[in-house]
Amino acid sequence: MTVPSQIQPNAPVTLDNCDREPIHIPGLVQPHGALFAFDDQGRATHVTSNAAALLGVAVPAPGETVAPSHFGGDPDVDALLDAARDDAEGQPQAGEAHLGGQTFDVIVHRMAEQVIAEFELRPASRDEVGDFALKAHRLMDRLKRQRSIESLLGLAVEAVRDLTGFDRVMAYRFLHDDSGEVVAEARHDALEPFQGRRYPASDIPAQARRLYVINSLRLIADVKAAPVGVVAAGADLPPLDMSHCVLRSVSPIHIEYLRNMGVGASMSISVVVNGKLWGLLACHHRSAIQVPYSIRMACDVLGQVLAANVQSQLAREQARRTDDAAKLRARLIEAVLHAEDSTAALAGLAEPIAQAFGADALLVAEDAKLHVHGNLQPETASRIVRWLGGPTAPKGDLLQTHAVAELAQELASICGPWTGLMALRFDEQSQGYLVLLRREQIETIQWGGRPEKNYVSGPLGPRLTPRGSFDVWKQEVRGTSVPWSDVEQALGRQLLDELARASSTRMNEIHRARTHLFAMLGHDLRDPLQSITMAARVLEKSQTGAGEVGSRMGQRIQSSSSRMARLIGQVLDASRLQTGLGLQIHLTDVDLSRLLEDLLDEAAIAYPGVRVSRELPKSLTVRADSDRMAQLFTNLVSNARHHGTAGEPVIVQLSNQGDDVVLEVSNSGPPIAPELVPHLFSAFKRQPDSGTRNKSGLGLGLYIAQAIALAHEGTIGYRYADPYVVFSARFPAKLAGV
Repeated sequence: MTVPSQIQPNAPVTLDNCDREPIHIPGLVQPHGALFAFDDQGRATHVTSNAAALLGVAVPAPGETVAPSHFGGDPDVDALLDAARDDAEGQPQAGEAHLGGQTFDVIVHRMAEQVIAEFELRPASRDEVGDFALKAHRLMDRLKRQRSIESLLGLAVEAVRDLTGFDRVMAYRFLHDDSGEVVAEARHDALEPFQGRRYPASDIPAQARRLYVINSLRLIADVKAAPVGVVAAGADLPPLDMSHCVLRSVSPIHIEYLRNMGVGASMSISVVVNGKLWGLLACHHRSAIQVPYSIRMACDVLGQVLAANVQSQLAREQARRTDDAAKLRARLIEAVLHAEDSTAALAGLAEPIAQAFGADALLVAEDAKLHVHGNLQPETASRIVRWLGGPTAPKGDLLQTHAVAELAQELASICGPWTGLMALRFDEQSQGYLVLLRREQIETIQWGGRPEKNYVSGPLGPRLTPRGSFDVWKQEVRGTSVPWSDVEQALGRQLLDELARASSTRMNEIHRARTHLFAMLGHDLRDPLQSITMAARVLEKSQTGAGEVGSRMGQRIQSSSSRMARLIGQVLDASRLQTGLGLQIHLTDVDLSRLLEDLLDEAAIAYPGVRVSRELPKSLTVRADSDRMAQLFTNLVSNARHHGTAGEPVIVQLSNQGDDVVLEVSNSGPPIAPELVPHLFSAFKRQPDSGTRNKSGLGLGLYIAQAIALAHEGTIGYRYADPYVVFSARFPAKLAGV
């Protein structure tokens, strides 16, 4: 039968099962001490096999009840056992005992229904700890005066090394994915530096992290020492839970890891913040070293002081980030509200925005405008924006991921090393985006030390070496960036809300300005323009006075006034559409072929240098608005004339395809830039380039043509059929009499 969530009793511990190793019940202790477990009646349920020999006095055997003659009759030992028996909270209590001519630190604690007593031999060489207590007090006072986490950790590693004498002490900080990084180090000059190294979460499995929280200080005095077995009073007794034991033996996986690194002894001090393992102070020595219990307890207290100060620093850092975010939002809103171009306003704050989000690059896009900040190629930025506005992108105004390949393989092929993305769509109509990007983790983490160094490997291979561990970590995080934190996501939503409000405010102001402009165009300009047109006609037909010069002048005035009238008409149509009034449509029977023939004849007279190729049926009568259809035809033909290649004909094709009428207008030319295609039928769009021949246009022709097609229950679209740019309108025929 399979034992769930743990290794089979006789199964060897390997890299494949070490994450399930029951390290809290090893049944073994380190040989520099002895362990006893007693039930409530004082009967020894578990005793280490070395107990009698190490202590040198009479001790209770497994199954025997403790007697006054045991432990040399030392009353201090009896007092510690009684105190632990009465302690409901199970807090460790410590004292010392002189047994068999040796001094032992005695650590006693209650675990469930048992009292566990550990006798740790105090090394003779470290019996005199001197002024370590005063030294520890001074170090703790210095810790309290530090003003950054970096300085806290730097002082802590120096302090622990000074107190304990370890060759190396490292501050190891856990990251978002439970991997860790060495962020500070104090070491012997002969040792290579480990600072900056990154290790995968699997190096410290979940059950080990749990024990680090429960038992905040852990000493492995001699990596090479053979562990001592714990003998149970009966085969039916469950394994002894040694979670709080200081002598608890070590996983063979961890022992091999330390041996491969050339470590003879190690000690760890947990840094627990808000009940979670935030980091470790990891100590290494090249040979065996046994740090006295009293010094270890001083280091444990130092670790607790360090954790309290780290927590305070984190709270201050969080408060600072919140304040900086509020200031950034205020600057951003002020800039957007007072700028004519929101893209330029956001681009001006690109650096502080990127810093606030911890982003490596940033882009701002709106309509056909694009600004890139950071080492991001403009072509990549343009493709990202097109994907965001395309049909395969997830819906919503905020999109974030730390692994774009999990979101969409298409996006991953576009982004390359930019694996972290947060996109804020602040204006849906203009496709306005603020996009923040992060690089793949393996490009942003530096390898500390000498990666070319060869480490000795044990039976389980090079995986259990610092370099092999780092290589595993690189494979685990490939294709991912550091995830966006909850704080950064909250800031993104706040910025999105602020930008949406600013955009709404700006649109209201623009709407009011347009309303005034449209009123002026419709009332104040139309009457004088009509007068100018009439005067031009009189001048054109005049046979006296001005003669031929006057006639040409009249023609020019009339042509200019007609163009002005068309522009005013377009603006007024756009006004009706944008205010929701829609276009006025009056359906009548219209012969589209004749209507189009007349329009093309007029265009041939007005633009004799432009060739037009016609493919029209003799007659095609439908129910439609004659004036609006003329407007649609004229806009499409005018668009082709303005943007077509000089000397090449404009091709106009009208046909009846099933139940639909289809008009296609083609002109020779290069394809329209992909970033402009989504905005072809938008109002007041900018011209695609400075060399356009239609500089006097307002960008309303296609917008109004689309509205006319929609009013006739039709559609309008663009495609490229090399070498032609093709605009087509399709709508139901609704033949005459229907």
